[in-house]
Amino acid sequence: MFVRKEFNDNLEAWKERGLTIYRIPPYSPELNIIEIIWRKIKYEWLPFSAYESYRSLKQELFQVLSNIGTTYKVAFS
Repeated sequence: MFVRKEFNDNLEAWKERGLTIYRIPPYSPELNIIEIIWRKIKYEWLPFSAYESYRSLKQELFQVLSNIGTTYKVAFS
């Protein structure tokens, strides 16, 4: 794993200031917000009928995307 020298040089100073650095794997979809939202769209928010045609998928997807934050919400807790 490549980490810049400047980053490593600052780790001790950050630790003294109370900052904790957690190293995560390069590919962590469970920590990527767009991956979480896409999974919710795909498996929970889109009705099965959306997959009948490209047109219905597009309509349903736009409907869901335009209502994220109001009708459709993700709780990160």
